[in-house]
Amino acid sequence: MKNKRPAVKKALITGITGSGGSYLAEHIASLPEGVEVHGIARWHSTTAADNLAQVRDKVKVHECDLCDLSSVLTVLREVRPDAVFHIASHANVRASFTTPLAVLQNNIMGTADLLEGIRLAGLDPLVQICSTSEVYGQVRPEEVPITEENPMRPSSPYAVSKVAQDLLGLTYFRSYGMRIVRTRMFAYINPRRTDLFATSFARQIARIEAGLQGELVHGNLDSIRTLIDVRDAMESYWAATMKGKSGEAYNIGGSKTISVGDFLKLLLRKSTVKVRTRQDPALLRPADVTLQIPSVKKFEKATGWKPRRSFEDSVDMLLAHWRERTRRETAA
Repeated sequence: MKNKRPAVKKALITGITGSGGSYLAEHIASLPEGVEVHGIARWHSTTAADNLAQVRDKVKVHECDLCDLSSVLTVLREVRPDAVFHIASHANVRASFTTPLAVLQNNIMGTADLLEGIRLAGLDPLVQICSTSEVYGQVRPEEVPITEENPMRPSSPYAVSKVAQDLLGLTYFRSYGMRIVRTRMFAYINPRRTDLFATSFARQIARIEAGLQGELVHGNLDSIRTLIDVRDAMESYWAATMKGKSGEAYNIGGSKTISVGDFLKLLLRKSTVKVRTRQDPALLRPADVTLQIPSVKKFEKATGWKPRRSFEDSVDMLLAHWRERTRRETAA
């Protein structure tokens, strides 16, 4: 019989104030196990919204820049976490073509500092490197659904940085025996992250309904995505850390596959007004990833996890979020 893993009493989330990290903080804070939630955020973070509003009194946020090893070590030695969820990244794919060196420096060296900091502090937490389906790049039709064995062919500076994070995790597992699991998340519906196509569409529709915007602009509508609710995605991260095997990589994704264009049509049908649309060349990427359909069999077998929210509920949640947000902005 395998030894049972020690209970996680303290969890540390990098990028806790961000769109994904804040949802993960909400999930962990709600667990009956009573896990103490800590997070890392930069003093110069560009996050405008108070994403932690619902759990502000349940988490402790530490000022730290992952590209400053001294501050990383300080936080690690103070918190001494049992589990580390590494979510922090410059994650805007299109922007990475404009500022590639900043993205590479931040994402790669920030990850290296975190892993080296854990090693130097003499800690042995469960660690999850939260990566992305972007590492697979432009896959061939015969490679769908994408498994963890599929070649990584990154198509953007951001994707290159995530490949490096992924391989750093594997290297620290092999070289130092660190308990690291790598997850590759496919597209999710996340109302707090405005650079995602789904969120951008919902935000613009809400603004058009409120009379604040005249038309909806979009980029490439032909790409195919398999979508998952962000709340399910963050719950899966907990499952991956608790039940995943160290050294392994796991694809995580939903079951709803849809083109970007069809997703836009769905939102337009839900709009309370007629919406004009226009393609903006500035929103097109120099190189795009157009086919992202995952195989999640390995992850489901390892953890028993499955998403709980329906696609319809996720879409309604997204629109409701931005209608309420727009209402508050116009009332201010």
